[in-house]
Amino acid sequence: MHRFKDLEIWKSSRKFCSEIYNITSNFPDSEKFGLTNQLRRASVSVPSNIAEGCSRSSNKDFSRFLEIAIGSIYEIETQLLISFDLGYINQVKLDELCFNLDRIVKMTSKFRSSLI
Repeated sequence: MHRFKDLEIWKSSRKFCSEIYNITSNFPDSEKFGLTNQLRRASVSVPSNIAEGCSRSSNKDFSRFLEIAIGSIYEIETQLLISFDLGYINQVKLDELCFNLDRIVKMTSKFRSSLI
């Protein structure tokens, strides 16, 4: 078992989640149940799945939760691209967020490969 609070992937994804909450607070009210909700739910899913995976008794189970977290990251990236298309975020912010997502994916993938 791993202590999720000690994992850099959990710390980074938790920080990213907070950033998503801050950014989506500026989205139009009409997106409250659309992109705002979807982005927030997907971003919460990443550190949550990492934490839940830590509780599993086998590395295989933990690896599966990391795989789910990576899937949520790609969901977030898609939703951010749509947010950009709709003019809710600018290119600079999109690039910054996608860079951070890519870093989290790489860290998570590398950690996941060490479990197998």
